[in-house]
Amino acid sequence: MSSDVEDVAVESARGPVRRRGTRMPRKARRAQLLEAALEVFVAHGYHAAAMDDIAEHALVSKPVLYQHFPSKLDLYLALLDEAVDTVLNAVREALEAPTESNKTRVQATVGVFYTYVANAGGAFRLVFESDLVNEPLVRERVDRVTHECADLIAQVIHDDTGLPDEECRLIAVSLVGMAQVSARYWLSSDGSLDQDAAAQLVAGLAWRGIRGFPRTNQ
Repeated sequence: MSSDVEDVAVESARGPVRRRGTRMPRKARRAQLLEAALEVFVAHGYHAAAMDDIAEHALVSKPVLYQHFPSKLDLYLALLDEAVDTVLNAVREALEAPTESNKTRVQATVGVFYTYVANAGGAFRLVFESDLVNEPLVRERVDRVTHECADLIAQVIHDDTGLPDEECRLIAVSLVGMAQVSARYWLSSDGSLDQDAAAQLVAGLAWRGIRGFPRTNQ
């Protein structure tokens, strides 16, 4: 058997049934295992989830699971890496959109977090509500979202206002915190406010603060 494919039974609610003996490319197998693991971790948290549960949910044997991920922590970190990259790429895209309006950029950036918590299959819980934050490798990835998002936002604030770097970064961190905390609260609420309206409300609050700083003459 080629090292690029594996024979194993797979069944996914999101895709066609693969019967035992069918061949799946390793890249597709990895994606399928990550999808199953995400559902288990979101449902049970890291500590309560077991590799047995994940293998069973993916309809694979434990040896197949361990071929891709030597430990539960390795699997969790792989999911975190994907989740963090998704958020950072979306924020970068929002800030780099072809517009001269920083109000529009603020709206787009806040909207990223609302879209993420609403549509990421619960992956945001690993990033913002992890029960493993005392693990240094997890903490490093969780902090990366705040730090790198803030770096991107702070640069825009600096270019627009000319404020010192430290002040720009503090404002940027505050915007990230406001966006992700309010988005998670909105998701857990009674649903009386739709996603776009909630994001626009918070973006309006953020913009009223940021626009109070004078534009630079540089």
